[in-house]
Amino acid sequence: MSEQLTSREENYSQWYQDLVMKADLAEHSAVRGCMVIKPYGYAIWEKMQQELDRRFKETGHVNAYFPLFIPKSFFSKEASHVDGFAKECAVVTHYRLKNDPDGKGIIVDEDAKLEEELIVRPTSETIIWNTYRGWIESYRDLPILVNQWANVVRWEMKTRLFLRTAEFLWQEGHTAHATAEEAVEETIKMLNVYADFAENILAIPVIKGMKSPNERFAGALDTYCIEAMMQDGKALQAGTSHFLGQNFAKAFDVKYTNREGKQEFVWATSWGVSTRLMGALIMSHSDNDGLVLPPRLAPIQVVIVPIFKNDEQLNAINEKVAELKKSLEKRGISVKYDNRDTHKPGWKFAEYELKGVPVRIAIGPRDLENGTVEVARRDTKEKAVYQMTDLHLKIEHLLEQIQDNIYRKALDLREEKTNRADSWDEFIDILDNKGGFVYAHWDGSTETEEKIKELSKATIRCIPMDNPEEEGQCILTGNPSGQRVLFARAY
Repeated sequence: MSEQLTSREENYSQWYQDLVMKADLAEHSAVRGCMVIKPYGYAIWEKMQQELDRRFKETGHVNAYFPLFIPKSFFSKEASHVDGFAKECAVVTHYRLKNDPDGKGIIVDEDAKLEEELIVRPTSETIIWNTYRGWIESYRDLPILVNQWANVVRWEMKTRLFLRTAEFLWQEGHTAHATAEEAVEETIKMLNVYADFAENILAIPVIKGMKSPNERFAGALDTYCIEAMMQDGKALQAGTSHFLGQNFAKAFDVKYTNREGKQEFVWATSWGVSTRLMGALIMSHSDNDGLVLPPRLAPIQVVIVPIFKNDEQLNAINEKVAELKKSLEKRGISVKYDNRDTHKPGWKFAEYELKGVPVRIAIGPRDLENGTVEVARRDTKEKAVYQMTDLHLKIEHLLEQIQDNIYRKALDLREEKTNRADSWDEFIDILDNKGGFVYAHWDGSTETEEKIKELSKATIRCIPMDNPEEEGQCILTGNPSGQRVLFARAY
């Protein structure tokens, strides 16, 4: 099956597209720029949802749902917000269809024009803050800690499955606070939640930092992000958390009465991750044979494949596997037993390798006699013979080893592809010949940032949160700089 994939070395972009479709994760739909997420791909997304949702609730957040359609007038209330999203908005203008009187099919009923156009949700700050105005009266109503799982539409012209589609799935948190300090604390707390999830579940090492003013979310005072490196050396923004200040509270007149009886505007945050994480997962770990899934995220952690020649052998194996499967599932390990007689074992091995199942167990008649099984790891392709005694404990330990190894491999690659540049020529040489992250000095101006992007196709991914002060000179202008920032070419 892996022969169906373009190799990463030959064409990384095509390898990615091939893998998404051959591994049954997603496919293009009849709607331009939109995708169908197939059951196996959605099962991975569901695991992401479950892990994130648990973390959100542990930090005091609750789920709600807000309308898909947003009145156009709402966007005009926060100037920078509308500027940021105007070019990506899908607009609903009519509410009815009718048969063409000339018999040419269905047409829009010109008499059914909406009094006010509706924007298909690109993000929900405006509709949510209009709602919060009715929820908040005094300090007793704060904080509001709400998240929603939803779909959004941003009209992309160039699309790629999971990474950039016109419609995608995500979660968006929207919180309201009495003070700026509380809101900033919330913003950073949720960034840390994302970083913990990325590193401990997705096995993707990330760098936490703040976006430059030019890269901030439209309507935010500060945007924090986690940045990940893909195997081709390009960066991918894996999550963002925004301190919105009082911008949306002022735009929608959301005030509260404080303990002294005075009215103040509320402070806000928003934060989100999307199905783009599926792209990050694929490009961080997978290889020319297919997906490589970290065990904590894999829908199927262990697959058991029987080797048999006749029904008698299969029946004996079935009986033993039922016992093994039960012991594994009691440890919380998800197991699939594939005893189909329509495909040979070799075909099944290739299928589960392509789909990234972390552990494969093969068992045949001789294994029953010897009390053993053959165990294969997806991450290293290593095989070993295990005794069936306490197999559940051995597999549990192996899954943790695989999780750690996948993370370590990604971290080693990032460290290998992270460099420092002290001049423009060195900066370009690293980007062109090595790729990856580049720490370099920038003079802090938007004009310089945009010029660097124009000349190099690299952007400031973030100003890392643990960045030390360091006097230097901007790589482009030579102007003074007090710290290095993180540059990369990115998805």
